[in-house]
Amino acid sequence: MVKVRQPYNAGSWYAGTREALLEQLEKECFLHPLGPGEIPRPGVEAEVVVGLLSPHAGYMYSGPIAAHGYSALKKNGKPEVVVVLGPNHYGRGSAVSIMVEGVWRTPLGDVPINREVAEAIQKASSYIDIDDSAHTYEHSIELQLPFLQYVLGSFTFIPICIMLQDFEVSRDVGEAVAEGLKGLNGLVVASSDLTHYEPQTAAERKDRAVLEAVEKLDEKLLFETVERLNVSMCGVAPTASMLVAAKRLGASKAKLLKYATSGDVTGDKTAVVGYASAAVYKA
Repeated sequence: MVKVRQPYNAGSWYAGTREALLEQLEKECFLHPLGPGEIPRPGVEAEVVVGLLSPHAGYMYSGPIAAHGYSALKKNGKPEVVVVLGPNHYGRGSAVSIMVEGVWRTPLGDVPINREVAEAIQKASSYIDIDDSAHTYEHSIELQLPFLQYVLGSFTFIPICIMLQDFEVSRDVGEAVAEGLKGLNGLVVASSDLTHYEPQTAAERKDRAVLEAVEKLDEKLLFETVERLNVSMCGVAPTASMLVAAKRLGASKAKLLKYATSGDVTGDKTAVVGYASAAVYKA
C-alpha cells in the first residue's frame, strides 16, 4: 500500500480543486501584475537552473513572486528529480526530517518520492533523520509542489524539513543533497519567506542584504547577515543548504528574479512579509 501525504493546506493556502488551482496559478500568479506577466513556455537556454529560492505564503500573497522562479525553470529544461528544502514551522518531528517513500498528493495529482535518491541523501548526512511526522502539516514544502507540477508535469522529488537553523547543519545537508543528486539532472528548491511583520522600508533594507548574499552564492555571508541584521527569515537553513548543494552541482551564478512584499499585494505596508524568487544557474 502506497503511503500518501495528504494536501493538508489545499483549500486554504491555495485552491483546493484541480480546476480552481490551475486558474489560480495562471491568473493570480503567472499573469498577476507582480508576476511574470505570461504563461511559462519551454525555451532553449544556455544556462540551466539547478537551484531556486521560492516563497511559501498563501498564493494570494506570494504566488506571483514564486511564479518568476518557476517561469525561469520552465525555460531551462526539465530536471529528473527535485529536492525541496523547507523550514519546520510547527516543531514536529526531528531536527532535520526526510521522507523516503510514498507520494505527496495535491489537487493536480500525486508526486512520488524518489526513494533511491532520498535514501542516498539521508545516508550521506550526519543530521538527517527519516521522519514523516514533521511533514504532516508543514506548508513550506507543500506549496512548491503545484508550481512544480504545472511547469514540469511528472517528476519525482524528495522533501526535507529543517527545524535546526544552524550553519554547520545547513552545510551538511547541502553536501548530502549534492551527493544524492550526483550524476543526475537535479533541482534544489529552498522554500523561504524573508522578513516577517516589519514596516515596508525596514523589510526592504534587511531583505536586500540577504538577497545580496544569495546572489553571491555565499551561505556563510547569508547566515552572518541574518544574524547581524536580526532578519526574521524563516528558511535561512534551507536557503544555505540549497546554495551549498547548487555549487557542488556546478552552479556559478545566481540571479534575483523578483522581490516584493505582502504590502505590495495588499497595500498595507505597516507590517509586511518579504518574498523573493531567485534562480541559481550552471552553464
